[in-house]
Amino acid sequence: MDHVAIMKKEWGFIEKILGGEKTIESRWYKNKYGPWDLIKKGDNVYFKNSGEIVSVKAEVKKVIQFSNINPLTVKKILEKYGKHIGIFKKDMSIFFKLFRDKKYCILIFLKNPQKIQPFQINKKGFGAMASWITVKNINLIKKL
Repeated sequence: MDHVAIMKKEWGFIEKILGGEKTIESRWYKNKYGPWDLIKKGDNVYFKNSGEIVSVKAEVKKVIQFSNINPLTVKKILEKYGKHIGIFKKDMSIFFKLFRDKKYCILIFLKNPQKIQPFQINKKGFGAMASWITVKNINLIKKL
């Protein structure tokens, strides 16, 4: 499976993935959304900042899913994995506030991140606000 992760540019996570500072992509939800139960070791994740084109690809090394989390669990996940998620210690409280009321967390461990030939995708049918897209093959949504 191939996945497209749409990132918030202001967080600078794509640069951190390429620089090796961010080795885990995390997704936090109140309800189960993709990539929950859809992503596995060996899958590819393509990254793009919102409003930009896809420019980075990484392979999935492993996946950990957390269900029915609470603020204490969120704090423990951030303490254990925050640095690898790309969150600096000084920003930890900001991210805790963003995630404290979430019920589900998925950690996607990345390997072999690389810049790729940039391309656009067609998000039609996935919802304008979709921040994660899963397809059998990236060529299905690649704009030619």
